[in-house]
Amino acid sequence: MLKLKQFIIFICLPILLLGASAAQALPKNVQLEYDVARNGKPFAKVKESFTQNGKQYRIQSVTKGLGLYALLGERVLTSIGAVTKEGLKPSHFELHQGKSDKKALLADFDWIKGKLTMQQKGETKTEILTKGTQDLASYGYQFMFNPPIKDEVKVSMTTGKKLNFYQYKVMARGLKLDVGKTSFKTLNISNEASAGQDKKQLWLAEEQYYLPVRYKLTDDDGDIFEQTLTKIHVE
Repeated sequence: MLKLKQFIIFICLPILLLGASAAQALPKNVQLEYDVARNGKPFAKVKESFTQNGKQYRIQSVTKGLGLYALLGERVLTSIGAVTKEGLKPSHFELHQGKSDKKALLADFDWIKGKLTMQQKGETKTEILTKGTQDLASYGYQFMFNPPIKDEVKVSMTTGKKLNFYQYKVMARGLKLDVGKTSFKTLNISNEASAGQDKKQLWLAEEQYYLPVRYKLTDDDGDIFEQTLTKIHVE
């Protein structure tokens, strides 16, 4: 049976909005769909949505496993918060796996006190909340506001269970990536995985708001997961 950790790896990837002049050119509602493969075989389908109401955003990602993986139940990620000139500023994050409350992960961001509170199985853990910290559902959106200009990108992100720090490097710019019948000009980034960390790569569409069109993860067991964009609708 697939480990829960492996089923939590997928990120939701909607478009972000900014309350500045550039935001006027960006969509306020986005619907995205992805196919997910594990070791080259169909594994799951993902539906993503992003909506902005005023200066508030809401993101939801629903993953449905295929075949035996469907027995794990739907994995639902939800992130809510504010859209600021620096990008997304989450206030609350939830992860639910199937109907089991024991598998739920929660995170609350107290930006005034600089405290991140995470909850799992009734246990609470706190960490220092630093500027720019994202959650599992929102961290990919920051590339909309801050596309990699330098060759290194630092990411601080909570899964609801723990706070992780990643160091990404830009591997290529303007890289052509064919997805179905669509060709994207992408920026490829990859993290420097330390002991116990998963190896991650993202391909961001440079001419499509830096939306990730492909996401690849190699976990510490050597399993490879690939999430590929199949449908996009923006308004």
